[in-house]
Amino acid sequence: MISVCMATYNGEKYIEEQVRSILPQLAENDELIVSDDGSTDKTLEILRSFNDKRIKIFHHDKNKVKIPFYLSSKAADNFYLTARNFENALTKAQGDYIFLSDQDDVWLPDKIKKTIPYFNKDMLVISDAWIVDSALEKIDKLSKYRVYKKGFFKNIYVRGGAPQGCVCAFTKNIKNFILPIPKKVLTHDFWIGLLAELKFKSVYISEPLILYRRHYSTVSSAEKSYHSFFYILRYRAFMFYECLKRFYSKK
Repeated sequence: MISVCMATYNGEKYIEEQVRSILPQLAENDELIVSDDGSTDKTLEILRSFNDKRIKIFHHDKNKVKIPFYLSSKAADNFYLTARNFENALTKAQGDYIFLSDQDDVWLPDKIKKTIPYFNKDMLVISDAWIVDSALEKIDKLSKYRVYKKGFFKNIYVRGGAPQGCVCAFTKNIKNFILPIPKKVLTHDFWIGLLAELKFKSVYISEPLILYRRHYSTVSSAEKSYHSFFYILRYRAFMFYECLKRFYSKK
């Protein structure tokens, strides 16, 4: 069984296109888990209009999320809220194989078909992606900016080496291992990538399997850090500690 986990918030502009790219790749018993953070536009209306039992909508109240005091910008706040929203989706997923999905991307037709063969054991599967603009015009490959690095220490040393969540898929055992996400962890993909490298294995598919939209409203579009060098060092030390604690507590 496959679970696609999607976090949504006011995504009416692109979400129909994304869902239409996912559903044909799912079998009858698979599921598209949507965790919605209180959308005030037509996001939920569009999702319900599919009238597809594979689409399972869960509500996540971002107003109940206590944002850590050390986050110093709106962009960082959005990262944190998105991580909590994805965590909510993951807790609802029942599948043996978990795929992460953003609300505004488009999956290429064979994404799942080309990923599944790599799940011969507990594995984090990462693919390349085409970076596209709002009209889906290709700009570049994601690998030019987020270079895949194998190994726990390489990923914790260079933030850009951790995988982008939207190109990740992993097995149920990995999902169970990464949950719950510690409250002070800023981004879900960094946490997933580090733990998978520490405890399990990862593999990289160099072929782009999604169209990754970049536009002004994309949470993950910021390239530069919003924190000081000292903060970054402290945060990596914190992530190192939390990863080791999880490794030994769930060994």
